[in-house]
Amino acid sequence: MNNKAIQSILKLAARKRLINFARYTQPNFVVEPFHAIYYEILDRFAHGKIKKLIIQQPPQHGKSEGSSRKLPAFILGLNPDKKICIGSYASTIARDFNRDVQRIIDTKSYRELFPNTFLNGSNVVTMANTYLRNSDVIEMVGHKGSLRVVGRGGSLTSKTVDISILDDVYKDYAEGNSPIVRESAWKWYTTVVRTRLHNDSQELIVFTRWHDDDLIGRIEKSGEKVIDVHSWSDLENVEKSAWVRINFEALKTGQPTELDPRQPGEALWESRHSREKLEAQRALDPVQFECLYQGNPGSAEGRLYSPFKTWVEKSEYGQYIRTGAYIDVADEGDDLLFAATYEIYKSDNMAYNEKTRRMEPILFALITDMEMTDENTDVTTVTVPAMINRNGVQKVWVESNNGGAGYEKVIRKKMRAMTEPFYQGGNKESRIITNSAMVNTQIVMPFGWENRYPKIYEHITGFLRNFSANRHDDPEDALTGIYEKEIADGFVMPYGHEHRGVRRRN
Repeated sequence: MNNKAIQSILKLAARKRLINFARYTQPNFVVEPFHAIYYEILDRFAHGKIKKLIIQQPPQHGKSEGSSRKLPAFILGLNPDKKICIGSYASTIARDFNRDVQRIIDTKSYRELFPNTFLNGSNVVTMANTYLRNSDVIEMVGHKGSLRVVGRGGSLTSKTVDISILDDVYKDYAEGNSPIVRESAWKWYTTVVRTRLHNDSQELIVFTRWHDDDLIGRIEKSGEKVIDVHSWSDLENVEKSAWVRINFEALKTGQPTELDPRQPGEALWESRHSREKLEAQRALDPVQFECLYQGNPGSAEGRLYSPFKTWVEKSEYGQYIRTGAYIDVADEGDDLLFAATYEIYKSDNMAYNEKTRRMEPILFALITDMEMTDENTDVTTVTVPAMINRNGVQKVWVESNNGGAGYEKVIRKKMRAMTEPFYQGGNKESRIITNSAMVNTQIVMPFGWENRYPKIYEHITGFLRNFSANRHDDPEDALTGIYEKEIADGFVMPYGHEHRGVRRRN
């Protein structure tokens, strides 16, 4: 068989199947075993065999490359009259998808496959009687088809959508754990995206799971039928209104299936994300790992914290840096006041700080004293300053929300330490859950704290990840605040001279 005949066969194959299209338009395209399955599922969606598809996939495993770059270009090649919309958590990310699709359509290899699908050669924004081509929308020349991209919350007014693709509607763990963001994403999906669809429209939702109440969780709870498939036969004769769901676990659990033939414990993409690397990731935060990497947010119903480390000899945690305190003032009603004193130590070894993006010593907050009470301010404005003074505190952080500012004014005259009132503006649930792993790792309790502070111990160790199941969150909020103020930014110096009015107690 000559080269011309071989090339003709390759072109024919690339016009029919998505994975062949990917190989033809990107000769260096590497296909792992799970990618072959992933692209086959997307191919069935492209040919209209699946109407509503949910794909759960771990971070950095190539989900967007398939769903939001190659898939739209392939569909527009098959049918340049299709109107496609891609939505993501931000318009900038969605525009990146648009530009990448444009690059594919502009390639010589694409024109060889689909000569009837092409774009306006210029960057057209609003000119009449022309085909649009910009970062928000592209229109197929000579056809009705288009690709429109939008960030979460963006408008699709008067736009008809044949195929909706939602790729990562949450930016990160903090957004996924914010009830405000989750509600906003759901409202946008139901009042904007869904209202642009018609009877024959298709939907694809592909993202990393963050929470059991995320978009996929809401769809489940709404009563819509969601079918988990494990074999190719499961994809046959699926009713139109039902969602087909495939969950690609980072580490395989259960026995091999037709769609996931791995043995238990095998990594999804060993050459890129090895089992060893994934197990280390799991050890940092098992609950978070179940959400992000295993697609199992139901595990988030358990306890938020693992057992805390405890200290006996402070020197084991490195070099002493500074002594502080944090007060979460009772706002109103049956709220609790929580106050803690601590000493900051820095380790002798270095580690990579994800926030500052540099190698730094590890900082630890060694808790030295705590108080949790529902007593009124007449009592706590005496007991809390006394605790702070006897622990040699240099600086006191006081949440000034609601009654906090007034409380700080009363206690500042009773302490040798400097006070720093501040307004806590972040969403409490999101802050506590997002920072829980680092709080668990870098805040160290005094040995025997379960006997010394039994109520606080019971509260913190029994705190549930299902936020609404907890009556109070004051200790957890304060521990999170200590991490944010003293550790997260990697600041390894003592407080300034203005905060050195007290000698550290040995």
